[in-house]
Amino acid sequence: MLNRLLFSKIDNGSLVLFRIFFGLLISFEGFGAIATGWVRRTLIEPKFTFNFIGFEWLQPLPGNGMYLYFAIMGTLGLLIALGYKYRYAMIAFALMWSGVYLMQKSSYNNHYYLLALISVIMCFFPANRAYSLDAKLNPEIRTDSMYAYVKWIVVLQLFLVYTYASVAKLYGDWLDFTFIDVLMRSKSDYFLIGGLLQETWFQKVIGISGILFDLLIIPALLWKPTRLFAFIVSIFFHLFNSFVFQIGIFPYLALAFTVFFFSPETIKKRFLSNKTLYSDNEIIIPSYRKILLLVGGTYFIIQFALPLRHHFFQDDVLWTEEGHRLSWRMMLRSRNGTIQFRLVNRTTGKSEYVKLEDYLTKKQRRKVASYPDFMWQFAQHLKKEYAAKGEEISVFARSRVRINDHPYRTFIDPKTDLANVPWHHLKHHNWILPSNFSSKKKLPDRP
Repeated sequence: MLNRLLFSKIDNGSLVLFRIFFGLLISFEGFGAIATGWVRRTLIEPKFTFNFIGFEWLQPLPGNGMYLYFAIMGTLGLLIALGYKYRYAMIAFALMWSGVYLMQKSSYNNHYYLLALISVIMCFFPANRAYSLDAKLNPEIRTDSMYAYVKWIVVLQLFLVYTYASVAKLYGDWLDFTFIDVLMRSKSDYFLIGGLLQETWFQKVIGISGILFDLLIIPALLWKPTRLFAFIVSIFFHLFNSFVFQIGIFPYLALAFTVFFFSPETIKKRFLSNKTLYSDNEIIIPSYRKILLLVGGTYFIIQFALPLRHHFFQDDVLWTEEGHRLSWRMMLRSRNGTIQFRLVNRTTGKSEYVKLEDYLTKKQRRKVASYPDFMWQFAQHLKKEYAAKGEEISVFARSRVRINDHPYRTFIDPKTDLANVPWHHLKHHNWILPSNFSSKKKLPDRP
């Protein structure tokens, strides 16, 4: 049964078409990041970036080097779409995009994470075996077939993404539409639909449809009787998100994934000129079967487990942020805060308040004021700066954080020396004060 599911040979039209869409989209992402100023704001203007903890060595190229970096990624996207030197181009893009993803998280986005995962996966797919310059230049690799596991790897990855996104919405502020209201307040001036987005009934539609779409879209695309309807709904859903939330290429990447759900006949009739279909459905066990099952099984166990890890941490992930990233918790909360850092120089005995403007951009200051890992990393940055001068310091912070429409509450223990406490990836940090989110009521603020 498993061999038939994974190792049947099927038509590769969906993979080939996805490669073309994928290459064009990541090319737009690379060149668009330059054109919109994202590269300048995120990677050039900051004096330093907030990396994923453990990747502090990964910093942007000096000067205007990141413009060249993104231009290369955009060019690699075109090579991928054309299927020219595909394997090299795909590996290079996967490494470069993963580098960008890990070197900064001020602009963290679950979609960037998904793009990193898919880029790595695509390195191993034979997406250049048809409709590519590689196949034209080297006819020996030309084929109309692929293993069925290619399709099911993509489907399972998407199933995990959407299902976890749906389950994450099952919390108080989403279910009573409080967060939807918070999310839409800043969009009242949108052309045509700004007023509609403020209507309570429409916010309820958004909240309910968000849960149902994420939960049902993959099963609906897999089942032939609902496939076309699901595709139409998917177009509307993702274009709405693109217009309202302006989240880059993701809505279009999500639509590109749908090619894996349609029949080869539909793919080749609508998009590809070659009407020859591979329909032998023969089962051929590859020599790397055991390695594929081991590596693939391990990968999906990790993908299944990562979004669950916050349940094993103390307190609510909405408050602590511990276990939030890499968990498909998309657009779930509004987070704001205020913070004041006090630096105590243990070498000189002097104490002073830190001027955040001297170190951080406006966006970075917003992150530092409300996210615990940013607070800790900024304290580590100060510690390193003073250590270079031969001085030892302690860093204390007074922080107040607000989640959605809840009151501002004291977030971290002001007696904790953030410069001299360790960071734990899989353990709660006791210097994050309790949230008291157990009640559905909006609690009075803690003094």
